[in-house]
Amino acid sequence: MSNTPVREVWSSRTVFLAAAIGSAIGLGNIWRFPYIAYQNGGGSFLIPYVIALVTGGVAMLFFDYAIGHRFRAAPPLAFARIRRWAEPFGWVQTLITFFIAVYYMAILAWAAFYTYYAATLAWGDDPDKFFSQEFLQADTAHVHTGTFIPGLTVVLAILWVVLLLVMSLGVEHGVGAVSRYAVPALVVLFLIITVRALTLPGAAQGLDALFTPNWSALLDPTVWMAGYGQIFYSLAVGFGIMLTQASYLKRRTDITTTAWTVAFANSCFEVMAGIAVFSALGFMAQQSGAAVGDVVSSGIGLAFIAFPKIISTMAGGPFFGVLFFGSLFLAGFTSMFSIIEVPISACMDKFKWGRKKAVVVVGSTAALFSLVLLPTTTGLATLDIMDRFINVFGIVLIALLTLVVVGWGAKMFPVLSRHLDARSTIRTRGWWTAAVGVLTPAVLAVTFFGNVKELLASPYEGYTGPQLLTYGWVLAAVIYTAALVFTFVPWHKDTDFSLPEEFRNEENTPPVENRAH
Repeated sequence: MSNTPVREVWSSRTVFLAAAIGSAIGLGNIWRFPYIAYQNGGGSFLIPYVIALVTGGVAMLFFDYAIGHRFRAAPPLAFARIRRWAEPFGWVQTLITFFIAVYYMAILAWAAFYTYYAATLAWGDDPDKFFSQEFLQADTAHVHTGTFIPGLTVVLAILWVVLLLVMSLGVEHGVGAVSRYAVPALVVLFLIITVRALTLPGAAQGLDALFTPNWSALLDPTVWMAGYGQIFYSLAVGFGIMLTQASYLKRRTDITTTAWTVAFANSCFEVMAGIAVFSALGFMAQQSGAAVGDVVSSGIGLAFIAFPKIISTMAGGPFFGVLFFGSLFLAGFTSMFSIIEVPISACMDKFKWGRKKAVVVVGSTAALFSLVLLPTTTGLATLDIMDRFINVFGIVLIALLTLVVVGWGAKMFPVLSRHLDARSTIRTRGWWTAAVGVLTPAVLAVTFFGNVKELLASPYEGYTGPQLLTYGWVLAAVIYTAALVFTFVPWHKDTDFSLPEEFRNEENTPPVENRAH
């Protein structure tokens, strides 16, 4: 008999959907999708985007959900239950989410400050200067100055405490309970923002810029790559988040229908965000007498520089600003639950820790890294470099390796297909294996090598060699080296590597090794 404790489960599919949708709807939906769509054909971009959603996003969701549900564990134990040699891939995914949590929380702290600043338009007449010089006191030339920004440090620490308190309550009473209310609140807030943006003078000009199709762009391979890239980025597939969430699903869950629901909700929110953002950018363009293309930006620049400029010039700007930055904060906070849950769950599996101990150990370690690196004058550059290299050498590369080595090498595609079809109303049939086993790896491979070539050709964003070495190349090496170290750390003596009992009677179960020692 195994002494493995019974794994937590979501009380209902509704609670899981709230958590999964909250995980998928994040900062990338608001500040990345509108810009990517505009840059890659406008209205015509929706064609490669929808195709990428089905053949890439949904297919990868099926893959993650099937592994998490079938093997009932976070990535390291789930992959070890597939094949013992596959465990390192799980640790790479776990460490990726750990470091994402480290810098992602800093952006939430910025959003919290700007929610407050918006009420009084505290950024004044020059939001660019305010953000970089007054708020962050940005030093983009040094590795680490050691100069902390007191207010930002305190707020970041408070957010970590709140996050870990929620995580200590468990997936149902903590993550599920908060997501159940936070996700609907986020959608309502952004609906209000969208309606207000649509009423701004110049909104139609912005929407024309976003949705006017450039059909010739469909002949450009980079446009199709951009569609897949946006789907992978926004759905958070391939690096342990959705896999871990699915490990808490009940046995008789309709997995494929759930995946389609999450993907559809995520994309609907992205399109709504695009409408809101470009309506506001159209207003900004009209006010400044410029073309929409001259005021378009994405990422941090859109959220903390362009939008404050918009808010300062519109009627009712402070109210709109509070709603916008409050939405940005909520979107990020609901995503953080699922990000930090991956390393917490992995340590619970590996060492048989209780949830509270795992939350304290993992959470305090991540918070320490976060508080040392991010609320400093070099924090902006540190965050930017970490995000870029983790996306390339973490998310893209590990998704590619997992599909090739675990999917094909361990011959899991047919096993997972049968697992999905046995309990789902929407069948995988032949399309899924072709999509996740051939098309998606090809897209990921082209994306990875293209990004690496770009990083090697010139210094990313003009940062210095020591900065890129420390927070980029060394970080990537640390993730893969530490994954091997964790693999060789002995599992708890009661760890059971066999397939969970409820699935052992299924036909054609692949052979698994049975005990830790």
